[in-house]
Amino acid sequence: MERVVGIVVLGTWSVLAWQFSCAAMALHTWAKAGATVTAVGSASIRWSIKVPMRDGVRLNATVYIAQNRDTPGPCILTLTPYIADFIHTQATYFAAHGYHFVVVDSRGRGDSEGSFYPFLQEAQDGYDTVEWLAKQPYCNGKVAMWGSSYMGSAQWAAAKELPPHLATIVPAAAAYVGLDFPMRNNIFYPYSIQWLVLTSGHPAQWQTFSDSSFWTAFHRRWHESGRPFRDLDQMLGISSGIFQEWLSHPELGPYWDAYNPTAAQLARLQIPILTVTGSYDDDQPGALEHYKQFMRFASPEARAHHYLIIGPWDHGGTVSPRLEVGGVKFGPASLLDLQELELQWYEWTMDHKPKPDFLKKQVAYYVMGAEHWRYADTLEAATATSRPFFLDSRSGASDVFSSGGLGGATGKGEPDQFRYAPGDSSGREVEAESQRDAGSLTDQTVLTALNGRELVYHTAPFEQPMEITGFFKLKAWISLDRPDTDLYVSVYEITPDGNSIRLSTDAMRARYREGFRSPKLVATDRALPYQFEHFTFVSRKIKAGSRLRLVIAPMGQLVEATFAEKNYNIGGVVAEETAQQSKQVTVRLFHDSGHPSALYVPIGQTEEAKH
Repeated sequence: MERVVGIVVLGTWSVLAWQFSCAAMALHTWAKAGATVTAVGSASIRWSIKVPMRDGVRLNATVYIAQNRDTPGPCILTLTPYIADFIHTQATYFAAHGYHFVVVDSRGRGDSEGSFYPFLQEAQDGYDTVEWLAKQPYCNGKVAMWGSSYMGSAQWAAAKELPPHLATIVPAAAAYVGLDFPMRNNIFYPYSIQWLVLTSGHPAQWQTFSDSSFWTAFHRRWHESGRPFRDLDQMLGISSGIFQEWLSHPELGPYWDAYNPTAAQLARLQIPILTVTGSYDDDQPGALEHYKQFMRFASPEARAHHYLIIGPWDHGGTVSPRLEVGGVKFGPASLLDLQELELQWYEWTMDHKPKPDFLKKQVAYYVMGAEHWRYADTLEAATATSRPFFLDSRSGASDVFSSGGLGGATGKGEPDQFRYAPGDSSGREVEAESQRDAGSLTDQTVLTALNGRELVYHTAPFEQPMEITGFFKLKAWISLDRPDTDLYVSVYEITPDGNSIRLSTDAMRARYREGFRSPKLVATDRALPYQFEHFTFVSRKIKAGSRLRLVIAPMGQLVEATFAEKNYNIGGVVAEETAQQSKQVTVRLFHDSGHPSALYVPIGQTEEAKH
């Protein structure tokens, strides 16, 4: 979802000479039918085209006709809830390069008829729109799709219905509904109500959505009020049936499965696919889940035509890369011209031109620190090995200044612990949060303020540079004295000068320690195994002299908690719990020979293996 406000793609292109073609003849036919046609550079735009759906609802389309084709050609389709004008820059770019581009307002949005029901509706509507487009006089029957975030998810929704004329999809930052939106790891976040405000009704709500000060204050007011998460829409002064419906399905299961492709659908999907995401993309978990599910269930022939790009980008960077994210700077190679690459992809898959040179292998990933691209045949092959670093401590590991260790031998110390009272919204971390640079990957303000309410472990400084590429895993032995709580785990590089760079994160609601589909409240105070296996992908060359830092903390006392559903440790329906019901929890982490807790660090391939 568009968590980076105000995403604008500044594509540059030459304005091509106006050419009269069969597309112009099609425009003449439209003009006779009363259509409004506007010429823009080397494209002409037809406004307010009505696209019939199978149930009689008509969606609104804006059609950009490329004037440099003298025959019907391939078309690119975007299905968006953000109103067609949001895609004007991209549409004119592709039309200027010879591809007719059609932007369709999602059902219930813009000038489209019907009611907006996020994600689920895009499957049949996407199928119907692809097949309608394939029959238009300017189309040769080949239809591609384009778009990021929701528009990336819409591509997967349409593709799973297997429309015969869908030639390729290019989903960027595509949410896997239920996994990373509107919740991550079965933990909802208030951002979902902000997004529902953006997409409520037919008009665009960009000004309200983009008012970051308003939303920060609103989220904080809810966080400090102690009211149930389910009251969020009422506190905002609206009533959202979709929000309430989502909350009624708090874990992965049949409800959320219906939004995403099934194994049977993926087995039949035969089109080439280009997936794009970033190391700091909020929807990276979803984009990679789509990729992994396809690579698991698709045919060998189809798998051979699925390419994956992971840049050093945030959510917006999957459309328009930047040299810096959250205070972390990257090299010039990170500024991949994604529009040009996507154009080359469409030329290869629909116009019989050569494969893009950039796609040397099926997986391309950017190694931060080394500042260049690497390639692998599969996502798994990017990681050479996973090295365990065992947790241990002598002083309680209670903060960044008196931390425990991460080493090569099993720990021997006594358990470390912290206590967390979710009903208490006071404390130094609240003040620190107000001073923190939101979105920063380098700010350590809140972690240092959490003194005594977190567990921190450091490796020794690395004697040699080391490439970390892949997914961290944490296997920890933890005991609770309450039936449930939320834990947030993060890994950082600590440079020789003491600066911090966040690498990856994971979160777990204790009741889902055995799986997102298998809630099981904690019924013992004995140590139980907790496997954190949903860290985000990262690739970074760690400097010699740097250390790794592992932080395990209550989600409710980190800055991220203001933007996450709050668990009051009761063990009931989390969305309905209040601060008045909250219970303090004691979290103990064991690291002895009988309970070997370890962080597994993904080590990248050597230079020799990569060539």
